[in-house]
Amino acid sequence: MNLQRKHLELIQALQTSETLAAAAAKLHMTPSALSHQLGELEERVGLAVVNRKAKPLHLTAAGKRLSETAQDVLPRFDRLEADLTRQVKGLGGRLSIAIDCHSCYLWLLPTLDQFRRQWPDVELDLSGGFSFDSLQALSAGDLDFVITADPEPLNGISYIPLFQYESMLILPLDHPLSQITEIQPAMLKDQTLIIYPVPPRKMDIFRLFLRPADIEPAHIRHSELTVMMVALVASGRGLCSLPNWAADEYIDRNFVTARSLGKGIFNTLHAAVREESLQLSYMQDFLLLAKDLPFSTLKGIARPA
Repeated sequence: MNLQRKHLELIQALQTSETLAAAAAKLHMTPSALSHQLGELEERVGLAVVNRKAKPLHLTAAGKRLSETAQDVLPRFDRLEADLTRQVKGLGGRLSIAIDCHSCYLWLLPTLDQFRRQWPDVELDLSGGFSFDSLQALSAGDLDFVITADPEPLNGISYIPLFQYESMLILPLDHPLSQITEIQPAMLKDQTLIIYPVPPRKMDIFRLFLRPADIEPAHIRHSELTVMMVALVASGRGLCSLPNWAADEYIDRNFVTARSLGKGIFNTLHAAVREESLQLSYMQDFLLLAKDLPFSTLKGIARPA
């Protein structure tokens, strides 16, 4: 059928006009040009869309159906054109963010707040990476920005280091391991480890501490919320591992305590972005904010090497 935008605009003008001449005036066309375009539309549809004999003219059933579609579709065209124009001018676009670092939400909030003030026309969306592979979604174009501590080599994806942190073991205040300054992997083989619902290979404590020593904890328990993980640890249900800056508020309030893993397990948090997106002005600004603001809000982090 191959209907075009001009056909939907024509049917809208006919819907709100009493004569063909009036519809032509709304579209800044001559009556003959409108009549030609109307004939083209009816030929493509295979049905009459307007009753020319009626005064005032009115749409047929097919015309009314087209008019309903035009009312829905034409505003979308207008919004699309406006969005693309803003992007061309560098004023707007989409920033869909996923977070693989599941304790990162709180420190990211100041970044999001500042960015929204600077770029009000950029559409922001935020999701967690529990139930999907966020880096693959980024590569496919479904996401625009992923925060991860576990970069994977992917064509067309750039990783920008944000800051370095230490992964700590979080324990109940009265746990026997709290008397030990330097935790060794073998000390966790009879413990319950509470982790986020992601593959253990994505967790620093497994990837950088336990697996190299060929050690597995006795049990694994899952929790989606950092505060729930800490509550479970405080009540003696297991141990967990958190970035030092994420654990600070719970340690300062004397809910739990923390110990280094070995001589210290350090990792770097990265922003993953498609290479072509790095040219966007708003993406460059978001990266600058994500790299700088954490140093004014978090304790225990360091500039990446």
